[in-house]
Amino acid sequence: MPTIPPERAPLPGPAPHENRQVAESFGSDAERYDRTRPHYPDAMVNRIVAGSPGPDVLDVGAGTGIDARQFQAAGCKVLGVEPDARMADFARRGGLEVEVATFEAWDPAGRDFDAVVAGQTWHWVDAVAGAAKAAQVLRPGGRLAVFWNAFQLPPDMDEAFAAVHRRVIPDSPIRQRGMPGLDAYVMLSTTAADGIRQAGAFGDPEHWRFEWELPYTRDEWLDQLPTFGLHTQLPPATLQEVLAGTGAAIDAVGGGFTMRYTTMVVTAVRTGAA
Repeated sequence: MPTIPPERAPLPGPAPHENRQVAESFGSDAERYDRTRPHYPDAMVNRIVAGSPGPDVLDVGAGTGIDARQFQAAGCKVLGVEPDARMADFARRGGLEVEVATFEAWDPAGRDFDAVVAGQTWHWVDAVAGAAKAAQVLRPGGRLAVFWNAFQLPPDMDEAFAAVHRRVIPDSPIRQRGMPGLDAYVMLSTTAADGIRQAGAFGDPEHWRFEWELPYTRDEWLDQLPTFGLHTQLPPATLQEVLAGTGAAIDAVGGGFTMRYTTMVVTAVRTGAA
């Protein structure tokens, strides 16, 4: 999860794709990640598949295989590239073929694809180098599609979660909000589109949005919370304090809430000859 403050200023320090410690922290509990992280709208998957020239898909930052399994269910043959061997091992146990590497360093060995996709991971890739690498492995007319599930908490939950962070981890970059807002993902989408344009091998990027909702019980949300990038880095005692405070906030509103999601897609078609 990105942790960009709501005032839209970039975080100090390295760009997300340079922060390998966080980028490769999610495999510390791959089973929890796969169990709790939300899927993507079937309408999005179907639109990407329909807009690609064939069924061969490369999944960048495949993780545990959440979106890869959705593309497989839609009739695609999927190869994953994943830098974290723990995540890759989990995905393989689920029937996905995965090669361990960062996308920028991955060797395609002459293979090409009809679509290159990335779910919740493109901010861990250099936007220009990643788009250029995608162009290298896409067949003419092939589609690059990168996407994120953007959280939109109910306002009372957003403030309550922010209060927990202000109390427990006052130097947290999300101390002003309980979770990153839609603006953070607009920034990620803009960076992705700029990188695609700079690669010079694609048509104009398109921005797609899919709105949906998902109810959470207290236990379901607390199960997912340790999988977010900030929380994977917390000492166990601090994480438990965040979880206790967050659980109390959910209990105070009846033990559950409904999350609004906007799945944001940046996509473009490979032009020219291979």
